[in-house]
Amino acid sequence: MIDHAHDLVSVREATERLLNAVAELDDASAAEPSRLPGWSRGHVLAHLARNADALVNVLEGRPMYVDGATRDADIERDAPRPLDAHLADLRESAARLHAAGAAPADWSRTVELRNGVTDSASRLPFRRWVEVELHHVDLGIGYDLEDLSAEFTEREIDFLADRFAGHPDVPPTRLTDGTRAWRTGRQADGPETTVTGAPADLLGWLAGRRDGAALTVGGGPLPALPPL
Repeated sequence: MIDHAHDLVSVREATERLLNAVAELDDASAAEPSRLPGWSRGHVLAHLARNADALVNVLEGRPMYVDGATRDADIERDAPRPLDAHLADLRESAARLHAAGAAPADWSRTVELRNGVTDSASRLPFRRWVEVELHHVDLGIGYDLEDLSAEFTEREIDFLADRFAGHPDVPPTRLTDGTRAWRTGRQADGPETTVTGAPADLLGWLAGRRDGAALTVGGGPLPALPPL
């Protein structure tokens, strides 16, 4: 069961880790490439700030973004800023999101995100937690998938496995870290591919952060996953 209050606390803790780490950078390193193709670290930081405001919009009943082009333009506009401006924006946007999350609300209601995607309001804090943690990794500043908590890693594997469940382009696939198992892809109507690896490697592959080279695959090749 989703516990939005717990996840809001986790978001604040993850945001503090991110802010403390980013504060060690300087203007030059903030402008360097991130691990995301085509994005500098400044792009990642700008996206995180604008994503916080977008989730405030969702919580308060407004469209998440005006449109995709405006979203992209805002990130491009903010990416080259000095580090101090990024830090202030991250802090202030995180505070706005925290205030919106603390307001009385029906957390069981259905809300609309981008591209017509809907979800329970109660899942929004976890979605923000994912944004903060994975993009912290994407900055390439010493925080990696192995540094993520066991709770976060297991829940994000659950979420991504469910996201690809039933996808016609993903063969029936069983994921396991040797202790836990997940299933994804098309409904099994015969042999399924088994993908085995450490939790961080499974998460990295599912989230498009690793190529799966560290995983062991049986019953066929490593499935190609659609973009998130």
